[in-house]
Amino acid sequence: MVALVRYHQVSRGTSLFVMFNKLSLLAFTLCALSAHGQLVGTYETETHPSLSWQRCTRSGCQNVSGSIVLDSNWRWVHSKSGYTNCYTGNTWDKTLCPDNKSCATNCALEGASYSSTYGITTSGNALTLKFIQPNSNGKNIGSRVYLMASESKYQMFKLLNQEITFDVDVSKLPCGLNGAVYFSAMDEDGGMSRFSTNKAGAKYGTGYCDSQCPRDIKFINGEGNAEGWEPSSNDSNAGNGGYGTCCNEMDIWEANLISTAYTPHPCEGTQSSRCSGSACGGQNNRYGSICDPDGCDFNSFRMGDKSFYGPGLTVNTNSKFTIVTQFLTDTGTSSGTLKEIRRLYVQNGRVIQNSKVSIPGMAAHDSITTQFCNEAKAAFGDRDSFGQHGGMGGISKSMTAGMVFVLSIWDDHTANMLWLDSNYPTDADPNKPGIARGTCPTSSGVPAEVESSAANAQVVYSNIKFGDIGSTYSGTA
Repeated sequence: MVALVRYHQVSRGTSLFVMFNKLSLLAFTLCALSAHGQLVGTYETETHPSLSWQRCTRSGCQNVSGSIVLDSNWRWVHSKSGYTNCYTGNTWDKTLCPDNKSCATNCALEGASYSSTYGITTSGNALTLKFIQPNSNGKNIGSRVYLMASESKYQMFKLLNQEITFDVDVSKLPCGLNGAVYFSAMDEDGGMSRFSTNKAGAKYGTGYCDSQCPRDIKFINGEGNAEGWEPSSNDSNAGNGGYGTCCNEMDIWEANLISTAYTPHPCEGTQSSRCSGSACGGQNNRYGSICDPDGCDFNSFRMGDKSFYGPGLTVNTNSKFTIVTQFLTDTGTSSGTLKEIRRLYVQNGRVIQNSKVSIPGMAAHDSITTQFCNEAKAAFGDRDSFGQHGGMGGISKSMTAGMVFVLSIWDDHTANMLWLDSNYPTDADPNKPGIARGTCPTSSGVPAEVESSAANAQVVYSNIKFGDIGSTYSGTA
């Protein structure tokens, strides 16, 4: 029997408020910039908030003037020549979007008011994402942003033989929430060059993909995803279309106050690929896609050390700390193949080595390697979808080509985030290796409850550095 395994929501943070539902016609006039593709509206100018970061070598670090962009799924999408919503709540307008091509021809993505509508603010090298942002039209829930290299291109990171470091404050992220930072094998321009009907591109946050092959994405490959769209039964703002979008994903940081995990998810190929129906995997056909939905996760609590991460513990989540993730290759060069993903923490000037595995049948690993993944799958009785999709070598291909840096905050309408911070599956013996992932009760994480009780939740990411191994952090042992 194959045991149930860690389960993600189909797409992070898809619960959002569709803004401007009933705006007055007198308030504005819209015009289309094109008449033959996924369009851009002109009601609100898209201005990317600045976010500086540093590129490091062993000789030192240099500041980079970057910015962030909001994912297109959060944006208001409306008729190209007026103010009628193409998408309201969790349904498409069937007149504007009778089919996917018509939807792209008839509808425009709008610019974003980052702070007032979405609760997204930047200051120097710090990014704050609020979970709930009240606004004049109701409220926004969750968000996902990407680091930009220019107005129209995402910042691409080639990870092999490099490390990524950033500070995080999760002190205001309770059970059921996830402040997630990860790399996705998205197109640098958001898909504009590959798909001629995509007129919005990276400037408007298009082209998202991940290892769950999410079907809740409203526009894929420059077309709408309206055909076959089914509104969610428990999320008034989301649903699933006939298509999904798959690609390699490296979860650097999925965390809240209680638990954390980092997880590579390999897929076949190196760039995003559109899937259809059951070929996207999902609840009814979990392992049916070209991607590994489970990954090979290192969660300290799940790996047997229950005193390492959390409030007042070795990594004290009551205050800010630094996360270092290193991508080591078999040759020690950027042309090698990924062999190990190491994790370090720095807090109060002290370097904290990652926790060690303490699970029967497993060696005392403190990093992700092929041996660690093989032993974990066997010890937990999990299907080895990771190895079946190429394992470390599989995701290594996209790390060579370059990946986009994603920062987000979200709640989970599929499994209440229990796969991260509680016992999961909930009907399994919590004493069985691999079931307990954190101390949150199995009754926690229900989105309707979290969205009420955690209205002031937020995550702060800052001091992002990328560069040579050992060049992005300092501290004493």
